[in-house]
Amino acid sequence: MDIQRLTHMGICVSDLERSLHFYRDVLGCKEVGRLELEGQPTARLNSMDDVKVRAVYLERDGWRLELLEFPVPGWIGPQTARPMNQLGLTHLSFRVADLDAACAELEVAGGSLMPETRLELPHGPTRVIMALDPDGVRLELIQGTGDPDAVPGGPGFRVAD
Repeated sequence: MDIQRLTHMGICVSDLERSLHFYRDVLGCKEVGRLELEGQPTARLNSMDDVKVRAVYLERDGWRLELLEFPVPGWIGPQTARPMNQLGLTHLSFRVADLDAACAELEVAGGSLMPETRLELPHGPTRVIMALDPDGVRLELIQGTGDPDAVPGGPGFRVAD
């Protein structure tokens, strides 16, 4: 298979404008496009009998995120954090300059923190916490030193009690 590129990752949201504000204005993504689709081809692609979908495409650091709102048939499922070991997308991760400031801004914008997940690691040093967007998508916020493009921990890194 000759893959040309990863085009985007999609997230179903309950309120497109609220999520757009959250991802654009709080997490620093840039809006790059919008779509409104309905009818048989869209229903077939999305495996639904009847569907209307509104989508906003956002970009940040070379990756693209698609926020999808389904006015018809509407959204389903809980607006709570998925377990990390549930198959499928587990979380989006963001490197932040100031963890405390990022947490405060995230809460003001309708997100929430998972305070029981907060870690202060001496390696780096690194501070990290899991948070939720307004619909319960898990977000990892990391404050650390060094190259923000580096893989977390690097070769041989291990956190143990």
